[in-house]
Amino acid sequence: MTPRTSLRRTRDRFVTTAFRLGWRLARSVPEPLAVAACTRVADRVTARGGKGVEQLRRNLSRARPEATPAELDALVRDGLRSYTRYWLDAFALPGWSRERIVDTVRMDGGEALRAELAAGRGAVAFLGHLGNWDHGAAWSAHDLHHVVTVAERLRPEEVYEEFLAFRRGLGMEVLPLGDPATFPTLVRRLRAGALVPLLADRDLSATGVEVDFLGDHVRMAPGPAALAVLTGAGLFPMTLHHEVGAQGRVLVVVTHPRVEVPPRRTGESVRGHRDRAIAAMTQACADVLAAAVRAHPDEWHVLQPVFPADLRSG
Repeated sequence: MTPRTSLRRTRDRFVTTAFRLGWRLARSVPEPLAVAACTRVADRVTARGGKGVEQLRRNLSRARPEATPAELDALVRDGLRSYTRYWLDAFALPGWSRERIVDTVRMDGGEALRAELAAGRGAVAFLGHLGNWDHGAAWSAHDLHHVVTVAERLRPEEVYEEFLAFRRGLGMEVLPLGDPATFPTLVRRLRAGALVPLLADRDLSATGVEVDFLGDHVRMAPGPAALAVLTGAGLFPMTLHHEVGAQGRVLVVVTHPRVEVPPRRTGESVRGHRDRAIAAMTQACADVLAAAVRAHPDEWHVLQPVFPADLRSG
């Protein structure tokens, strides 16, 4: 065994143990104590800095370019607090009652989506890494529609399998990203009337569509628009954020108006129309996501390079 292989295995064992411990503690420690602990951890990580923290700072500076250094510091701190709270809630979700899952979600603007699903027609939701998408999917299984989605293969494999079991336990059907059978399966599920929400603000396939986003050109996943064009299913941008009020902390699921397929131009080939439609529809979704990120930057949980300058330097 090489030193590199030994190091990777040690790291994988540590990550697996940490995730399993997180799942256990989130369901055994009283919630106020767990929330306070997550806040302390987030603040320590913010103070220590590091690659992920600096990348988050650069990403958030795109959402709030007018922010002063002090304001950006506060935004990074709030972003990391929100990120650790996402993990706490994700770890705790399997222990939540149906009532808690449903009663802590409010859907805004979902009438058209509900109508499509009630009529037996499938729909695609374009999501970014905003809010808590696992909570949203668990809520959907109870109150909206059965969810079929795609998950990135995590390392180590044990953690990936744990996440598959976790998400399937919340009522989702989860397909692996990059598997040749995944896209055809999604097509079949949509034609059978499924709801397919896909996280698309990070291009993980190297085949992304270039869009204007937060003042720069980035690549986003073409899958949501491609599925809508191929199947005729409605494409709905969906954004998530939290509000705290008299009813406590609520996840707000905002379903934006359907993005229509642009008409085919005279003399345009089928392939040319498809490619143009996918690009235009992905841009429309990116515009919605950009507005939501600007409105709720602390809930945009992206600590990886997204913009070209960061990708080149990484």
